[in-house]
Amino acid sequence: MKLKEYQWGIILVGLVLGLMLAMQYRSSKEINETPPVARVQTLVNEINQKREERNQLQKKVNQLREKLDKKANGQSNTTREELEALRIIAGSKAVSGTGVEVSLNDSNVALPAGQDPNLYVLHDEDVLRVLNELKAAGAEAIALNGVRLIATSEIRCIGPTILTNKNKRLPAPFIITAIGNPETLENSLYMKGGVVEQLKIWGIQVQVRKKNNLEVPQYTGPTTFEYAQAPEAE
Repeated sequence: MKLKEYQWGIILVGLVLGLMLAMQYRSSKEINETPPVARVQTLVNEINQKREERNQLQKKVNQLREKLDKKANGQSNTTREELEALRIIAGSKAVSGTGVEVSLNDSNVALPAGQDPNLYVLHDEDVLRVLNELKAAGAEAIALNGVRLIATSEIRCIGPTILTNKNKRLPAPFIITAIGNPETLENSLYMKGGVVEQLKIWGIQVQVRKKNNLEVPQYTGPTTFEYAQAPEAE
């Protein structure tokens, strides 16, 4: 049976409508899967607001430090020395002195067949163990890749980097600068069965150098406390 001209026209119109509906459905699906522009703008505004808050807090910290310096200059020698010692402990003052410089890096040995490659890579817990050993040995000030560490500094793995002080990402190799008695610090790392000996089992590169003049910068991370408060005087 031959189709008439109007029947061919109906078929053609149907094909065109079907194609248009398919394209409209696809466009609607892509729009639904794409984050709304308004949401993106909201996130940008929030980021800018947080940056402004951070800048204001840093400005306030600088002002308080200036006030503390002025107060310290007007105090007795004993009080001034106590304030200086507290500032060193808190990390708010750059310091220098003798100590050790520890270099840590991934293993450079050929991976044995069938071995887990993660065993031959430096991890955050490895760096933390070295830091804890130095603290236990009496290190008075410590920096990691030039970043001052204090009591609240965290060591956390973020992909191929280590996160510390809430917003500092540090890549390998890691250089730990520790001020203290060089002999005591070095011996604490090289003791039998200690952290260096265990790391070298997997070929992790460790170098410890005693230094006569090391510099550790002041702490520049956030210093706000959300839960800790000074107790009320009785």
